[in-house]
Amino acid sequence: MGIPSSNTGRGAARGRFWLATSGFVMALALLPFSHNVEQRLETTVHIKGGESEKVDLELAQRFQSTYAHRLILVISGIPDPDSAKGADVLGFLTSSLRSVPGVYGAVSSIDWPDPLFTGNNGGALIIVGLDPHDESVEALVPRLRARADWMEAQLRSQYPNIKLEITGETPLNFDLRKVSADDVNHAEKRALPVTLLLLLLAFGSLVAALLPLGVGVLSISMALGAAALLANYLHLSILVQNLATMLGLGLGIDYALLMVSRFREALAEGLDPGQAADIAAGQAGRTLIISATTVAIGFSALLTVPISELRSIGIAGLLVTAFSVMLCTFILPWVLGLLGHRINAARVRLPARRRKTPHNLRLASERWVRWGSLVTRRPLTALLVAGIPLLILAFQARRISPGLPDHDSLPAAAESVQALHTLQGMGRSGIVESLRVILELPPQSPPLSPAGWLAVSRLTERFQSDPRAQEVLSLPTLTGMADAADAIKDVPEPIRKSLLRSDGQATLIELLPTANLSPSEQIRWVREVRSSDVAAITGVPGAVLRVGGIPALNADYDSVVKERLPKVVVDVVLGSLLALLIGLRSFFAAVKAILLNLLSVGASFGALVLVFQEGHGSKLFGLDGPTGTVFPIVPILSFAIVFGLSMDYEVFLVARVLEERRRGLSEESAVIEGLARTAGLITSAAAIMIAIFTAFTLGGFLVIQMLGFTLAVAVFIDATVVRMVVGPALLQLAGDWNWWPLGLHGAPATSEKEHVP
Repeated sequence: MGIPSSNTGRGAARGRFWLATSGFVMALALLPFSHNVEQRLETTVHIKGGESEKVDLELAQRFQSTYAHRLILVISGIPDPDSAKGADVLGFLTSSLRSVPGVYGAVSSIDWPDPLFTGNNGGALIIVGLDPHDESVEALVPRLRARADWMEAQLRSQYPNIKLEITGETPLNFDLRKVSADDVNHAEKRALPVTLLLLLLAFGSLVAALLPLGVGVLSISMALGAAALLANYLHLSILVQNLATMLGLGLGIDYALLMVSRFREALAEGLDPGQAADIAAGQAGRTLIISATTVAIGFSALLTVPISELRSIGIAGLLVTAFSVMLCTFILPWVLGLLGHRINAARVRLPARRRKTPHNLRLASERWVRWGSLVTRRPLTALLVAGIPLLILAFQARRISPGLPDHDSLPAAAESVQALHTLQGMGRSGIVESLRVILELPPQSPPLSPAGWLAVSRLTERFQSDPRAQEVLSLPTLTGMADAADAIKDVPEPIRKSLLRSDGQATLIELLPTANLSPSEQIRWVREVRSSDVAAITGVPGAVLRVGGIPALNADYDSVVKERLPKVVVDVVLGSLLALLIGLRSFFAAVKAILLNLLSVGASFGALVLVFQEGHGSKLFGLDGPTGTVFPIVPILSFAIVFGLSMDYEVFLVARVLEERRRGLSEESAVIEGLARTAGLITSAAAIMIAIFTAFTLGGFLVIQMLGFTLAVAVFIDATVVRMVVGPALLQLAGDWNWWPLGLHGAPATSEKEHVP
């Protein structure tokens, strides 16, 4: 290796300084925006072109609905609502609620005598219509909770057991936002100490350990700051916060770990700090960029799915990946060059850890050399012993059943979830999970015409005969199924306007499902309603039916994910293959990497099926049994993330083996040397990833628990069995074919250099 001149050294130092300066400027610009980022993110899901989204917009814009945005006040511990005392309580509550700014109206059984407003086992409910004006509708939730607490205090002297709770789509979204932020904070508190301990075990130096941790934390803050800015122009989901934290810690630390390890290795070989920093930025930086490209491809594929949640996660993943790479290639080389040999300062004496000297830092681990020799001597045996169990586990993935779990997936500690459970106990939860059906009739037969009224009545009767419907709310039912539309004059105007479009050509019919109807059964019902022959049912040619509400949104979500999953898989696989072909210039090595990643993904999906879907060990995650299905978002999201993360370790290993081949080692020696040089790095990085992902399985979101578990299992399998056994065995079996056609182009002829003992 040539010794750079002093001018070259000064020029390289200036280059590192200016790159670091630009990185620091970008970080300082973004950090202030990361504060309270959850306030800028959405809990509402948007599906571009989805029918449920269109129905929601139509109800908000074209219906004069007081209750398009609504919440439910759940009341227990008061006298029978039909009694005089009960009516007095309801009168006090409704009048008090109507006085709250942002409340458009409040309806109870004293306004409209309907069984909907009273529970099967006592209790009552009030439907509160919201009109937030220039505020977000969720901003009204704290205000209404404060009013509920005040009303409860006013009535407690008379009714000691009174309890007022608020639920509905808006309060649930508000609480999910809060739980998401709390989960992130708790996960960080659990993960960061464990991560620091693992880094100390890997490096034995506090200074070296803090650098990757700092890169991970800074990449999260920068990604969240950028997401806060983008939220002004895009629909970004609250899941951005969870995923940016999870991936920022994982990827940022992973990449920085590679850079710091290579820098220390170069120092141990006798290079000065500037040269060592340049080698880390050049050789490790190249590996890092190949790896980051495959990760970015996975997240880019999510941008093609027209669901705001998945697009948000795709954006978050791209931001985290980009900032992790930027910090490791712009700032970290300058910091490393500045620290020099002080990178090993503040040594930590850990039990059973021998102090590393410059000599044995230069040498690869003898233990990993012995392991590599064992694998390369009997590659076929190693392949069969390790590969068959993985194939059996991956085979379980064929039983994966995407869908909404029947298990209660909402965080039990949230106030609105507890209120929803109270409502379910009253048999009235259907008001929250209703199917909102818009029936649009042709101009010659509007809903209030004789023909139109008959059509609406026929459709209402059809829905009433369905055992899945607890109650049907429509213009005819509000009039007691009157024969003529004139009867709606007796219906209060706010309620009447809520069910009739402003142009008089369409009407809203709400189907309240029975309390025991599972989410998957609600989705099937939505699809049945949408596929029904509405013209034949109503007797009006040209009648059109559209379905919205939470069950319809879930149905749209499920359909889009199932439709787009194959395309995402193909895009990720082909994009990753192309990136590897360009980076490694080898067909076999690239194809092998793809197949091993598919094996890791399949095995992690098999574990997901066994643990969550079928319930083997689900109690470890706070569940009382199998979920029966897995959230549709989990397979598509796990595939996109796992494929990129698994590629990290493959690139680390194969790039180092290729580097050793180019230095003149034989295939067997290069595999052993590459494994010995990277095994410690891969196991340390994987242990950190697993600790981070496991921290998220302990939160209150079932979907995040499933995702964290799948990622943790995938990384564990990939970094142990796949990269330590299956990958090296295949490299040994393939020999020089690993690097066909151009992997070894320009490399010296193979010489039997002795690998590190």
